[in-house]
Amino acid sequence: MVNENIIANEQHWDKKNIKDGYTLWFTGLSGSGKSAVAERVAIRLEDEFGESVERLDGDIVRQHLTSDLGFTKEDRDMNIERVSFVAKLLSRNGVAVLASFISPYRERRGKTRDMVTNFIEVFVKCPVEVCEERDVKGLYEKARNGEIKNFTGISDPYEEPEEPEIVLETHKENIEESVQNVIDYLVKEGYIS
Repeated sequence: MVNENIIANEQHWDKKNIKDGYTLWFTGLSGSGKSAVAERVAIRLEDEFGESVERLDGDIVRQHLTSDLGFTKEDRDMNIERVSFVAKLLSRNGVAVLASFISPYRERRGKTRDMVTNFIEVFVKCPVEVCEERDVKGLYEKARNGEIKNFTGISDPYEEPEEPEIVLETHKENIEESVQNVIDYLVKEGYIS
């Protein structure tokens, strides 16, 4: 009975006449600049374009939505699955969702792409050496010393996107250039005007 209600609800939402939202999915190593860029993009989307914006950020989500999960591959996939569901609900209701997650596995990001409305993968590309230099929390050092297990880029893999819609090289461009690259893409593709 529950499954039939969920299916009926999905069909109901598909029929509503709501402006489509979109999900900007910022993926990259810890310290690459995902959250910093997403925060500034969110401000511009709200202030300059009047968009309804929600930010989903890895640190905050882990505190409130997925605190029961660790950092194994299975737990990371479940973390992203839960966040993807939230992004789906928001984007199908006309919200611009800015999700900032390491999300290291291509397969899981592909499932998210299939799930949410207007998925836009933003690869925040930055060499691990630069990310380590930026690391104010000392996480990379702890990972290299074996104090943190399953740390992406050190003891756990990061699978770079193969065909992201946007690539931000945050070690070569300043934050305002990265933000503008995202805005330019959204304008060019007709998401904002």
